[in-house]
Amino acid sequence: MSLRETGPDANSTAEAVARRSYGKLIAFLAARTRDVAAAEDALGDAFASALKEWPVKGCPSNPEAWLMTVAKRKMIDLGRRRRISGSAERELKLLAEELNEPMTDPDFPDHRLALMFACAHPAIDAAIRAPLILQTILGLDAERIASAFLISPAAMGQRLARAKAKIREAGIPFVVPETTELPGRLEAVLDAIYAAFAEGWSDPDATDAARRDLAEEAVYLGGLVSELLPDEPEALGLFALMLHAEARRHARRGANGEYVPLDEQDPARWVWPLIERAEALLERASALGAIGRYQLEAALQSAHVDRCRTGNKNWPAVVQLYDSLFALTASPVVALNRAVALAMAAGPDAALRRFYYDTVTHDHDLLADLVRYAGAGQVLLGSDRPFDMGTDDPVGEVRALGLAADEESVLGGTAARLLGAPGA
Repeated sequence: MSLRETGPDANSTAEAVARRSYGKLIAFLAARTRDVAAAEDALGDAFASALKEWPVKGCPSNPEAWLMTVAKRKMIDLGRRRRISGSAERELKLLAEELNEPMTDPDFPDHRLALMFACAHPAIDAAIRAPLILQTILGLDAERIASAFLISPAAMGQRLARAKAKIREAGIPFVVPETTELPGRLEAVLDAIYAAFAEGWSDPDATDAARRDLAEEAVYLGGLVSELLPDEPEALGLFALMLHAEARRHARRGANGEYVPLDEQDPARWVWPLIERAEALLERASALGAIGRYQLEAALQSAHVDRCRTGNKNWPAVVQLYDSLFALTASPVVALNRAVALAMAAGPDAALRRFYYDTVTHDHDLLADLVRYAGAGQVLLGSDRPFDMGTDDPVGEVRALGLAADEESVLGGTAARLLGAPGA
């Protein structure tokens, strides 16, 4: 295997490979034994070896293949030092045989999607699925993940270790589900990515670098899934949804850090290439003929962008989108969003009647909070200071558009609790 760059370039090459291929390498190494922790240890050792050798000897022409070969060898050595089951021993023997075969890119299958399905398997605790995907696919350490999810690094490390042990001990397969099972299983993967994005987006003061980075990593994962499953409309819808939100990130705060409602944001501060990409994804998804939650939420984003850009008061169309979303989710948060949109389209009285109808059997306290706020003459966009829940959808706008500092004074305790929940 030929060598090239040395010195600092070798370090940057290793960093680039880690960013580009960490999850692909882990997925390939763990696919046979289902031992994610062992694969991570082996690959970590391989990267350590690379950082010692590449600056001196030069980078290999195929860094991924070099790392894979070294990691396989280390994984085999690790397995020999441990007491492993007969099936795992057979798989390690296969890895040993592969060491004698030259590896090129076509021989390096991409099992990342299968690994994500393993991490989001029904046997894995739903609360740890998003952190597990972030670690196994992107290589984020427990401390960084913990800081974004607001728990201690030790607790996060323990939870991640238990989840990986569950994959190994339960024999959870590294496979993409069959067509008949795919919708339900894919939903778990998308929900985990969405949860990671919501955690990263819920930074009220826009000062938490760990949360901002987490949102960016979730966008990367959404792009990866949409690339690997280009004909799954909900994968495309989720990616479009996150791109729309990311495009407005810098516009949702004023010069002093205050929250800026969407209709008051300066569209010149939006990242229009991201919006255009989101629109193209949404168009592709709609052509596939299977509507879902994430497509509807992305469509709401698109409608709000169109209104802000053109001045077209498209509130009836927004209400129709919320009608469809509420039919899928029956969420009080969606009901509240729809009420605000309906207030813009037909007036606050119609909105309150519809909201009451939606929530009378769900949450009387929330209704009371809203009616009390309406009685003050300020809710449902009936005042000079619009309440923004009706001008954006709940991708983080529910929890993360910056309402956290003001929501208690705006709606009261119960409404604030619901508005603080991730998603719709």
